[in-house]
Amino acid sequence: MDLGIKGRVALVAASSSGLGLAAAKALAAEGAHVALCGRDRVRLAVAHAEVNAVGPGDVLSVPVDICDDRAAAAWVAQTADAFGGIDIVVTNTGGVPFGPIDNFRAADYREAIGENLLPHVAITLAALPIMKVAGWGRMLMIASESIKQPAAASGLSSVARLGLLGHMKGLVHALGPNGVTVNVIAPGYHRTPILDRQFGADVEAKLAATAAGIPLGRLGDTADFGAVVAFLSGEQASYITGSVLVVDGGNTRGI
Repeated sequence: MDLGIKGRVALVAASSSGLGLAAAKALAAEGAHVALCGRDRVRLAVAHAEVNAVGPGDVLSVPVDICDDRAAAAWVAQTADAFGGIDIVVTNTGGVPFGPIDNFRAADYREAIGENLLPHVAITLAALPIMKVAGWGRMLMIASESIKQPAAASGLSSVARLGLLGHMKGLVHALGPNGVTVNVIAPGYHRTPILDRQFGADVEAKLAATAAGIPLGRLGDTADFGAVVAFLSGEQASYITGSVLVVDGGNTRGI
């Protein structure tokens, strides 16, 4: 299927590894020009090479701390200047520590909101006027299944990410008349480096136990997740906006 995004410009935040990198690769494979960012220069250089290898488009990679509002906005502007605009924005952040709500202090929640909600806000607001002028676009914000099914062990995530839904609904109205769709993707467990760090030394046993509790009996494949991002970025998804797509192997039980 031709998604119709060859030659489009895609900006993917926190894309030096994990789901962000998978999204960048999938968009590059469809022929898009892709802008990457990350804090670790070494990992970002590796990601640049990987993304550049899968598609014909150009790749721009910039070391950025997206928790810095000004730095995030400057990256958006730099991307638009380099490629002549921005058509697809994929916002993404790192994870937060696991644990029930009473494991953390108010300061921990403040930090989690600063690192897992506000970067989405800063990047999308910076891109908004650029995309309005273009008259076509896709905004996708990568969150977590915890926004649909808060879990006892995801106290910080459930709180910090939930505000993303309100922000998404506001963007839908702000950008809809300009042909820009806005959606949230809520992934469940995928085998990524951050999950390995969260589970620690006993990672394989914990991953197996986690997979056993998922209806499909396995963790998600990052490449499959990237394909979802690519589809929602394409022409065929032009009437999907204001939605939350859960990609979690059936782990969310709510209706």
